[in-house]
Amino acid sequence: MSKIWFITGSSRGFGRQFVQAALERGDKVAAAARNADSLADLVAAHGEAILPLTLDVTDKAAAAEAVKRAHDHFGRLDVVVNNAGYGLFGAVEELTEQQVRDQMETNFFGALWVTQAVLPLLRAQGSGHIVQISSIGGVITFPLMGGYNASKWALEGFTDSLAQEVAGFGIKVTLVEPGSFATDWSGSSGAFAENLPAYEEVRAAVVANLSSVQNGDPAAAGPALLKIVDADNPPLRVFFGAFPLHYVPQVYADRLKTWEEWADVATQAQGQAA
Repeated sequence: MSKIWFITGSSRGFGRQFVQAALERGDKVAAAARNADSLADLVAAHGEAILPLTLDVTDKAAAAEAVKRAHDHFGRLDVVVNNAGYGLFGAVEELTEQQVRDQMETNFFGALWVTQAVLPLLRAQGSGHIVQISSIGGVITFPLMGGYNASKWALEGFTDSLAQEVAGFGIKVTLVEPGSFATDWSGSSGAFAENLPAYEEVRAAVVANLSSVQNGDPAAAGPALLKIVDADNPPLRVFFGAFPLHYVPQVYADRLKTWEEWADVATQAQGQAA
């Protein structure tokens, strides 16, 4: 049985790969993008199987209307993918208020608005799968990415709670946490703070550390996501790419070690019950 998808950020990068993978196997897709004209070639190739939608996810009312239109058009929604997002690069001191607010509006609030819009529909049909495209930066942090990390940690937080809230309604939830991929996430899609000379050494170290990281192929992400949404018991969290598999476990091991080393202080801080 074919699935019906709602995917944001469909014009390029992961979003476009997800749309293509779904369409090529016979599914139907409501593909949302800031500029729906960017989907013209997919419409030409797949006809009525794709519904292009112009959507700025930061507009709550527009997000609700796009979800309603997709549901009215196809009759149901099976997989909802919150993919719209971008990278923000700069030391915490360098970030402007507007840059941080814009980052949160897209990466966090955009996903929240779409999620809230689809939940009544998925609850009513007793099924559905919400997929949030997070990041390795949603579980660990990197220098010069504090604003981006904050947006993805916020996404992870509400999504983890969401999964516990909606399991009884037959709704599945997955956080996809990609590592480094050959998209324009850190290029034309990114936002960059004005550099302060004080952080040049930090910047150089980050560039040196990341130079050895092999980028993944975005085209492989589409088939990978199909396996996730077809699973009877999909994971709450899943990495995309080899880099997180090697890097994240050591970060978590270090955290556990530190918590254990300072366990006596944790106990002391509790004090005595009144």
